[in-house]
Amino acid sequence: MLVELDLHGAVVLVTGGVRGVGLGITRAFLSAGATVVTCARRPAEVEGASFVPCDVRDADQVSELVSGIVAEHGRVDVVVNNAGGAPFALADKASPRFHSKIVELNLLAPLLVSQAANEVMQEQGSGSIVNVSSVSGRRPSPGTAAYGAAKAGLDSLTSSLAVEWAPKVRVNALAVGMVRTEQSHLHYGSEAGIEAVARTVPLGRLASPDEVGACAVFLASPLASYVSGATLVVHGGGEAPAFLTAADGGTA
Repeated sequence: MLVELDLHGAVVLVTGGVRGVGLGITRAFLSAGATVVTCARRPAEVEGASFVPCDVRDADQVSELVSGIVAEHGRVDVVVNNAGGAPFALADKASPRFHSKIVELNLLAPLLVSQAANEVMQEQGSGSIVNVSSVSGRRPSPGTAAYGAAKAGLDSLTSSLAVEWAPKVRVNALAVGMVRTEQSHLHYGSEAGIEAVARTVPLGRLASPDEVGACAVFLASPLASYVSGATLVVHGGGEAPAFLTAADGGTA
């Protein structure tokens, strides 16, 4: 039986919700009937959603962002901490400042936004926070070591905040695998490279941003009303162990 999620009346903030995975999340909440506010450092338009410029690493800007949403809409029901990412840089070549900025964006910024949102949600009596994490926090992340470490920290932060802020606020995360976006070529190269990478996934393809968005909507919805402190893995089955391709006809 198909269950359609109805979030009419819900006010949702999606950080970095204007492109890539964030855009898929924004579209999913709009499809569910929610009022969606997006933010990013650079202006961008998403049909059906409003936009507020904000650097989520800046506590003052985050406070203004959340208070502005409350002033306009009266409440904040859902926050999706999606803003994040990291360019490729080997750990021994990247500067201390580079590492600091990566951790700041992928771990400390979600904490800042969550703190501001939680204050509102506790007062209104309910709320849901969804942190967009990564499989990089669960396996080696060569070339993006600080990013992987930050995402591992985000998973830990998710479970801790779920305990501290219960019972009024639920806090969950998505550990997202490889997603096909407009920037896939930066990570995987040509179309042939993208297709080759997709074949390493048990489901045989990369995720679409909309599929990640659907999972975010589920965690924020009443269907997940007893789910808190959880990290939902969205990776198409993960990665086949390397030894399977290296083995000479044997089995483990």
